[in-house]
Amino acid sequence: MKSRGVLFLTAILSLLLAKSQAQVTYQPKNSDGFSIGSYGRVGVDWSFENGGSIGRRLNLNNMGSIGGRMEEQDYLEVAPIFLFKPFKAEDPTQIKVQTRLSVYSRSLALFGNSSTSSLGGLTIALPEIYAEASNINGKDLTLWIGSRFDRKGEVQIADHFYFDDHSGQGFGIGIKNTRFSSIFVSSTDTTSDVPPYFFLNIGNGVANIALRQRVVFVLEQDIDISESSVLTGMFEYHRMGDVQNDEVPTPYDEESGIILNYPSDYGLVFGLKWNTSISKTNPAAFNHFSIRYGTRLANGGDGGHSKTWMTFGAPDLEKLNFAGAYSLSLVDEVKFDLNENNNLNAYLIYTQSKGAADSNGKAKTYLGREIYNRKKDFSVGFRETYFVNPKFHFLSELHYSMRKDGEDDTYSFQKISLVPTFVPTGMKSTGARPHFRFVCSVAHYNNAAKENLYSPYLQFVGKKNWGYYFGVKMEWWI
Repeated sequence: MKSRGVLFLTAILSLLLAKSQAQVTYQPKNSDGFSIGSYGRVGVDWSFENGGSIGRRLNLNNMGSIGGRMEEQDYLEVAPIFLFKPFKAEDPTQIKVQTRLSVYSRSLALFGNSSTSSLGGLTIALPEIYAEASNINGKDLTLWIGSRFDRKGEVQIADHFYFDDHSGQGFGIGIKNTRFSSIFVSSTDTTSDVPPYFFLNIGNGVANIALRQRVVFVLEQDIDISESSVLTGMFEYHRMGDVQNDEVPTPYDEESGIILNYPSDYGLVFGLKWNTSISKTNPAAFNHFSIRYGTRLANGGDGGHSKTWMTFGAPDLEKLNFAGAYSLSLVDEVKFDLNENNNLNAYLIYTQSKGAADSNGKAKTYLGREIYNRKKDFSVGFRETYFVNPKFHFLSELHYSMRKDGEDDTYSFQKISLVPTFVPTGMKSTGARPHFRFVCSVAHYNNAAKENLYSPYLQFVGKKNWGYYFGVKMEWWI
């Protein structure tokens, strides 16, 4: 009986000890406060095609929101920011830990009818969790570590972040006008067309998949040309890691032609961005122009995204690398007041990319899939905002996009959107939010786009030259 009592007492003590070790007591010290930011859009739509909801944007395939974003699906971001103060009151260092939670639907379901357990329901992601210290000891010095949205250039009316989208997990340092950062990319996603970020590890005698990282080093330098003009130079170096023990690259599956153990590879990116203020009285009037050229592995930029590590095209399967691959990107955006009641925002986006395979059409990837090895796309768009009064704004948009995949015919469309907008804050500004919008969009597709159903909308309604979208939408940020 005595031994049973000892065992019972030992079990109780072990349970209590385990519980005390597992539980963390949060005791924030030197906290300077808490802040929260948010962005979101939500709404409903209706179509003449089926007398109900279609929920698909009118833009061309593989272009994202380039060509206008008025038909975008529901989306939510919440960004809690924890602010800390240094131990010494006289220390001017600014410290924050920021997270960002994003929620979106994996299908066309509305937020109000979905949950994370629904088929094709809501997806919850955590794209940001990082700590940053700036103005360290009163000097122009910044340090950060974690995962963050590290991007600055944006064509807001096309929801396109361009030139310097270095979002990802890594670290960075900024000293005055110079910034250095590094991001690390690794994934076991077997559905992607980018070079696989994993390899077949047989180091222990048993075949299993292991991660191999791409490391991206980024150097940026701002040069003040004048009080109203800044020139930014950018350089990137990408390196895909070796496979373990420098194993000889061999197909994982002879029949399928899948190659996982390809040699290490690299890529380079060079870019210039010129930001100019074009009005002495209105600081929100600007012209932003950028040019960027990426080589080898660093030729990414497709699907509405501009991340250079999202490699485009197929490799050279004889040399097992991306030598000869490239991507050229040009973006220009201008925004200014026509008069006290009218504002114009316009953009131009051009991208030309090619993989390392000889073909200008389709070629095989390391994973044995046939994909396009060359593409060219061009878009131009305008948004005119008319301030009828502080609480009623009328938005008018006109967009044109074209895209050529490989040696296929050129796809193109034109779209016009008329958007009466109620602004409850009564702020006479293009940045005022929230917006209560009634969206009316009409698009015309050329015959190539029609015949190949080259739009999310056409994939639903079939071969048509015209597309329509009517919706009641709300957008906010804070």
